[in-house]
Amino acid sequence: MTVVSVSMPEELLARIDAFAEDHGYTGRSEVVREASRNLLGEFEDTRLEDRQLMGVVTVVFDYETTSVEERMMHLRHEHESLVASNFHSHVGAHYCMELFVLEGTLEEISAFVGKVRATQNTLSVDYSVMPVDDFSPLADVE
Repeated sequence: MTVVSVSMPEELLARIDAFAEDHGYTGRSEVVREASRNLLGEFEDTRLEDRQLMGVVTVVFDYETTSVEERMMHLRHEHESLVASNFHSHVGAHYCMELFVLEGTLEEISAFVGKVRATQNTLSVDYSVMPVDDFSPLADVE
């Protein structure tokens, strides 16, 4: 097996080590391998291919990290055909939340989420995706 060197903050490394111990992993390498497989597989759901999807992406970052806010604004404009809506809010005393509502293909949403995740200094990136055609029309109420 190939050995790879990865840089990460001490706090994250401590969380990985604690997770490995708490969940019975043999070590941090096993945790990182599983996390990598999960990350790479998240957008490989063949049930979502060739369908119109909606997605919600939530990004949290420190209020004083203006580079993240600038990057989010840049991504919104770069992907204006994908971003149906965008909302910025202050959360607590020190944080900002950026919420993106997306409508597009799996490939488009995956690329957008990847760019958001690659943005330095984000504290949290969360998303959900579902097919637009999963919603059946509401029955008429008499």
